[in-house]
Amino acid sequence: MKKIDEILKKNLAFKTLLNGQGSIVVNNVNDEALLIASAFLHLKKDIVVIKPNQYEANLLYQQLALINEQDCLFFPVDESYRIETLASSPELLGQRIDALYQLSQNKPKILITHGQALVRYLPTKQLFCDNCLDIKVGDHIDIYQLQTKLINAGYQNAMRVDQPFYFSKRGGVIDVFSIQYENPVRIEFFDDEIDNIRFYDQNSQRTIEHVNQITIIPASDILYEEKEVRAVLGKINDLRDQQFEELEEMYQDEYLNKVAIDQENLRNHDTSFNMYSYYNLFNQTANLLEYVNDPLIIQVNRHDIEIAYKNYLEENFYYYQELASIGKSVKGLNLFSDLYQILDQDAVFFNPFAKDDKDVFFNARGIMLDNNDENLLVKEIRDYLKVSKVLIALDDEHQIKLMCELFDRHEMLYTLVGIKDELYPGLNIGIYRLNAGIELVDEKLVIISANELFKTRNLNKPKYLKYKNAKIIKDYQELNVGDYVVHDNYGIGQYLGIKTLEVQGFHKDYLYVAYANNDTLYIPVEQFKLIRKYSSSEGKIPKVNKLGSSNWQKTKAKARNKVDDIADKLIEIYSARINQPGFAFPPDDQIQLEFEQAFGYELTPDQQRSVDEIKADMEKPTPMDRLLCGDVGFGKTEVALRAAFKAILANKQVAFLCPTTILSMQHYKTMEARFKDFPVRIALLNRFTSSKNKKQILSDLKQGNIDLLVGTHRILSKDVIFKDIGLLCIDEEQRFGVRQKERIKEYRKTIDVLTLTATPIPRTLQMSLMGIRGLSQIETPPKNRQPVQTYVVGKSNVLIKQIIERELARDGQVFYLYNRTNQIANVAYNISLAVPQAKVAIGHGQMDKNELEDVMMRFVNKEFNVLVCTTIIETGIDIPNANTIIVEDADRFGLSQLYQIKGRVGRSNRGAYAYLLYNPGKILNEEASKRLKAIKEFTELGSGYKIAMRDLAIRGAGDILGGTQSGFIDSIGFDMYMKILQEAVNEKMGKVNEEKEIKSVNVNVDGYIPHDYVSSDIEKLELYQRLDQAKTIVAIDHLKSEFIDYYGKLPKEVAVLIEKRKLDILANSEIIEDIVEVKGKMQVTFTKQYSKELKGDQLFELVNRLFTRPGFKQSGGQVMLLLPKSDQWLERINQLISTLSAS
Repeated sequence: MKKIDEILKKNLAFKTLLNGQGSIVVNNVNDEALLIASAFLHLKKDIVVIKPNQYEANLLYQQLALINEQDCLFFPVDESYRIETLASSPELLGQRIDALYQLSQNKPKILITHGQALVRYLPTKQLFCDNCLDIKVGDHIDIYQLQTKLINAGYQNAMRVDQPFYFSKRGGVIDVFSIQYENPVRIEFFDDEIDNIRFYDQNSQRTIEHVNQITIIPASDILYEEKEVRAVLGKINDLRDQQFEELEEMYQDEYLNKVAIDQENLRNHDTSFNMYSYYNLFNQTANLLEYVNDPLIIQVNRHDIEIAYKNYLEENFYYYQELASIGKSVKGLNLFSDLYQILDQDAVFFNPFAKDDKDVFFNARGIMLDNNDENLLVKEIRDYLKVSKVLIALDDEHQIKLMCELFDRHEMLYTLVGIKDELYPGLNIGIYRLNAGIELVDEKLVIISANELFKTRNLNKPKYLKYKNAKIIKDYQELNVGDYVVHDNYGIGQYLGIKTLEVQGFHKDYLYVAYANNDTLYIPVEQFKLIRKYSSSEGKIPKVNKLGSSNWQKTKAKARNKVDDIADKLIEIYSARINQPGFAFPPDDQIQLEFEQAFGYELTPDQQRSVDEIKADMEKPTPMDRLLCGDVGFGKTEVALRAAFKAILANKQVAFLCPTTILSMQHYKTMEARFKDFPVRIALLNRFTSSKNKKQILSDLKQGNIDLLVGTHRILSKDVIFKDIGLLCIDEEQRFGVRQKERIKEYRKTIDVLTLTATPIPRTLQMSLMGIRGLSQIETPPKNRQPVQTYVVGKSNVLIKQIIERELARDGQVFYLYNRTNQIANVAYNISLAVPQAKVAIGHGQMDKNELEDVMMRFVNKEFNVLVCTTIIETGIDIPNANTIIVEDADRFGLSQLYQIKGRVGRSNRGAYAYLLYNPGKILNEEASKRLKAIKEFTELGSGYKIAMRDLAIRGAGDILGGTQSGFIDSIGFDMYMKILQEAVNEKMGKVNEEKEIKSVNVNVDGYIPHDYVSSDIEKLELYQRLDQAKTIVAIDHLKSEFIDYYGKLPKEVAVLIEKRKLDILANSEIIEDIVEVKGKMQVTFTKQYSKELKGDQLFELVNRLFTRPGFKQSGGQVMLLLPKSDQWLERINQLISTLSAS
């Protein structure tokens, strides 16, 4: 940019901008970005750009961030106070906090915002800085005092910190995630001194790097001065008393209760958005412009800024009045500053049209190129070169390589330039990340971006998106107090937590499980493998077993008999495939490599791994059956097309099966574009295929003149005969009917089958987890994709109106999901009345299939902007312009269903929203609450597989082959069923069920996890599980360092627990026969073989060095040691055996 901005020096529009006053006619957001970025480099001072709304402000921010991300800030607020009150967005808050902190550092920045954000009350710059905590190693501060400061600064307490604005305290350790850092930080105390500060990975929770000091910035833009809180509470009392008399009697008690709760929250420094309505009562407030220093202010389309502001005030006034009238808000509070007063200062105005003859025009044009024809593209670039310098502005080295190869083929001269280099006459190529090209007419400069050449949209993934928004499920069976569990030997009981008990003078942790007749069972935590979480049909409450009864063993025996039949069927499917001779595809050749290199993007690591796994299966002589699981838009199609091309190069035909006509057409267009430079013959077969074409396709297919056939279930018909099919790709197999699935089963036995799915139905996932089918996962989102913002809110007609109007205002489309066809027409009619600009269509499964597909096609073509529909939209239709979905009665849907539905939006770079509505007067059952909580929790991209895993846990039942087995599954629990089934399958396949178990040494030790070291039972159980999974001394040492890293210095009891696990591992080594406790001493017996080989003098010397007065004896050819349980005896025995094993 540095040299391009110098080119603009003589431009009249640019001079006007630098002057800080005047009006400029600017064509589009790309021109705005170029002018603003260039002005910033010249002026080296704050620039504030005010847009009419958040959407337009975000577009400009994305464009500017490509050019100068380091100096570009975005300050957005939600444009609906109603929505923000119900569910404020942590991402928007993150952007605001980051912006305030950067501005408080007094370094020049470009700030992009919108009118609604300017009128928001904020803490003063000084108050914000006062709540920034500078922490250094060696500082003295009480850990509880730091905890209080974090709470006052807006941080929320959590069990584990893996996203911004949360903190966690464990003993002498505090974890906190401050938004300006890429990773959370761990602060370890020694008494009241900060002993250590280190950044850690939010997934593994392991240390990344140690630092000497950090700054923790606030986690909220609602901050208080303690001395002001008391005065504000008094003001609230005055307003409360005044409003109380005006309220209807039915609302008065609720109103008083609401105000009392709010006042208590203010005393406790609650910084959540619920407290914002009181913020103007504080004296220490400011507006956004008070954070910048002598800025250049640019107002983009002032007229639209004012209209948006008026609408914002009007909507929020009515909402506020609505709440106040029923006692849910305090009247008389001023929510926003006066925008006109804030804007009353010198500014430059950007307008799309001239208003008078004083307006200056920025003479620039957009770039239009034909990138479908290489020769035409080159001609158009040559035409530009006749009159202008040309800069090819690309994203990365890969694109540079492709363009250099193109120009070399056409013998065109070019110069490679860096971002700080001067542009040469002629053709320049360099990495200049722009979202669109531009022709600067007066300056005779043409900039062509990657967007024109590759049809990509290179919007940055914003720097503030650090939210996980979903914890990684390491085990879908998280055990909570109150959950039902299944014990291998005693049956179904209720888990009531972990208790530390003293038995014979020694302390140990036990799982506390309640059974019928008030019986209790205490199970040593190291025996946790005998316990499984009970899950079954949704809402099913199991019958708790009696201890000492034989009923449980009988129930388990019945289940084993039934499972045997299922196992036989599974083995039959597996064996039929494994034993059936298939086609071993040859390794990749040069043409395959060229096809893959022609892809305009780099594969994500997950995509590449999936491609490798699929190719490895294809090259085996047995038929492939692999499940490719990845979220919508994560690149499953490209992975499948690489497999398809591999099959075609081996002279095999490929079928690509789609669940709907529209999807088959979309896939067909994708394939035509992808294979256009390669001799692949593609055909489409669906209901839109004419009779004449259908006849020709069937003939060509039979003769081998078609390589790739894409279509609906029509391609499974008996008259569709392939000459030599080698691969079947299935998109969302669960959407096909029974008859189609039977036909697919026939294919599965003889040819390679690849199934693509966003959220696999649980039984499909079960088969993959059991090894019956291969599983490849794509969990990494493509560049620039943003998660769908998910809100779970009570239904409100005003809210629905606002949501729809908000999406239509940015020229988008809306899905409104209503799953009862008898009332769907009324819902559509009501939306039409409430939102006159909405063009509403209806789509549901009871419509004629052709009529439904016509409606969907017209929605795709933007003839309608609101589609009121049933779950018909679950199936993958790609509509990038539809980025808002409203789901009525969301609590009625299954988890995977909700996830699939949510996946209909967020298919482009635009921010997408999902609103899951429930009836606010309805009490949700436990399963519905869990589903809504889970779908909101898993907003992170790539969560489809995790959703299916959670679905297994929530509704688990339904046998693996889809039969009606839920009755007996409920009797034993889903996980016990899966365990018995896995054992049966392994037994019939001749597999060993489990690796050799490590025998535990039977000795009493004071080894457990104290509550003040780990307070959460869930975490304790996880630690015991991980100790059990560690099978080597190296693994134990690694785990020990991880414990210290995460929880701080080991207390004696945990150190003993770890040493005991080491002893268990060492007792199973090749040289040890047995270790037992005999009369208060430890007897170590060596194996006969080792007893023959050991060197007595070395053993004698080593044992005497480690122990005082040890005993030696020999019996039956085996050497035995009698070792006293003196100080550190566990560590000493472990050292002894380790040394002997190594020698």
